[in-house]
Amino acid sequence: MFQTVGIIGTGAMGSAIAALAADDPNVTLLLSNRTEEKARALATTLRAHVSTNTEIAHRCDLIVLAVKPQIMPDVLREVAPVLAARQSRFVLVTPAAGLTIASIRALAGGAYPVIRIMPNTPIAIGAGIIAYCSEGVDDGELAAFCKLVAHAGTVEPLPEHLMDAGSALFGCGPAFVDLFIEALADGGVACGLPRKTALRFAAQTVEGAGKTARISGQHPGALKDVVCSPAGSTIQGVRALEKGGFRSAAMEAVIAAYERNLELKKGE
Repeated sequence: MFQTVGIIGTGAMGSAIAALAADDPNVTLLLSNRTEEKARALATTLRAHVSTNTEIAHRCDLIVLAVKPQIMPDVLREVAPVLAARQSRFVLVTPAAGLTIASIRALAGGAYPVIRIMPNTPIAIGAGIIAYCSEGVDDGELAAFCKLVAHAGTVEPLPEHLMDAGSALFGCGPAFVDLFIEALADGGVACGLPRKTALRFAAQTVEGAGKTARISGQHPGALKDVVCSPAGSTIQGVRALEKGGFRSAAMEAVIAAYERNLELKKGE
């Protein structure tokens, strides 16, 4: 349904969404960025064209506003007159943390159709999550959008009042998991493993454990118990993690990220 897709902002998230859109041979993809060279570099790797914010606002059926929340007001102030002058229908997409659909509409200057999404970085390899909610978007447009980004991994609706919580968990979560992978690898190095080997083993361990939890549907506590033999090595490692407040620290990381999302929302 979307014949022309525009990505405003070609950072990590904008680039990942652009790559998903580029998989559809029927889509004309336009890219813009504050630094044009960055958009041009991405365009050479995709089936895409370098453009400008105002051209994307004028031409595209689907307009992805992949800029930081603090930059969003300036971007929408620039394109608002162009959007107001349009006769054809379009849909705005925003992955900006803390910015509600209502705030995007207010900044854009109209009650336009908006899809608010919360993606995480693993969508770039098809192993991520995109949660979404929308206002003013019809069923066909929503289905077309979900099809466009289907290769991201899990694409799932989430009520808007839960988007900040989702962002704190799976949006920020990859960074928390990366820290865990690094820490596991450091432990392996401390025990004598070469650095590259330790990093590879740690990453594969996290990937395998996560996939097992997802596919099996078992509670992670039950999966942990399977590995923890009586008086064995694993339970001693679990004891050390508990002594260090591992689970509490992980919970506090998600809560801290959630509270920051709420602070960003207050600053709309």
